[in-house]
Amino acid sequence: MIALTRLHGEPIVINADLIEFIEPTPDTMISTTTGKKIMVKETIEEVIGKVVEHRRRCNIAREFPSASSSSSSSPLPPPV
Repeated sequence: MIALTRLHGEPIVINADLIEFIEPTPDTMISTTTGKKIMVKETIEEVIGKVVEHRRRCNIAREFPSASSSSSSSPLPPPV
């Protein structure tokens, strides 16, 4: 899930996995695989950045399950 902002300032959280495509029309319009269209304040680049960060977090949680738990006894391995 990624947090975005509707054009009138209301926050919205959408499922990043359901984004089919994004258009600058002139505001950013997100089309989902379910057929919904959502206009947001963020630029295409900002939306893409949020999706990339979301996927990074998901991959870290999948590869290193202890990283997503609340215990701090198992630190993440150093970056490669």
